[in-house]
Amino acid sequence: MKNKILKYEKLRRRMVQEQLIPREITDQRVLDAMALVPRHIFVDDALGPQAYGDFALPIGEGQTISQPYIVALMTQALELGGDETVLEIGTGCGYQTVILAELCHKVYTIERLKPLHIRARKSFDLLGCFNIIYKIDDGTVGWPEQQPFDRIIVTAAGPRVPDALVAQLADPGIMVIPVGDRSVQDLVVVRKEDGRIDKTVIEKVRFVSLIGSQGWDG
Repeated sequence: MKNKILKYEKLRRRMVQEQLIPREITDQRVLDAMALVPRHIFVDDALGPQAYGDFALPIGEGQTISQPYIVALMTQALELGGDETVLEIGTGCGYQTVILAELCHKVYTIERLKPLHIRARKSFDLLGCFNIIYKIDDGTVGWPEQQPFDRIIVTAAGPRVPDALVAQLADPGIMVIPVGDRSVQDLVVVRKEDGRIDKTVIEKVRFVSLIGSQGWDG
């Protein structure tokens, strides 16, 4: 287990120094988590040496593991202090989930595709992540039984911000979600405070589609 984490340690440090810091990722806790979590275990073994490159990689089922910079940017935008409960929509391979688990109290994560759900669970077990709760479901409707969530992160792009997720966001709370068409989107930070909803665009991005009753049809 220790060897799995130490493998590619130099590449992780280089990733932080060359890809994240120059792009204004300034939250030291986020930088530390990105330097710690072994990204290569979340991709196929053949792609291990590419895991710390400045690009997304395929993880099967037509899905991808996001570019390291985008993972760091979205995580930084959540402004995590350590005590928060976070809802993640789109577990994927689980890399973003583990980054969050390093930085908050508890992560609830939803994946709609069973093969990715199973794959992510194996990685959580391998890394000993015990503050992650997971299920297979339509993530666009959130996790009503566990609301409210201090933070919500959506790792797929929908045509709009789902009303169900806004309703489940705590007040005050922050959500990060890509919104747009299927080819290009705005990365939007949604803030709820005193009953008001404010939205700010921080980056142009390209994500896989958010499929579900409050996303795309399929």
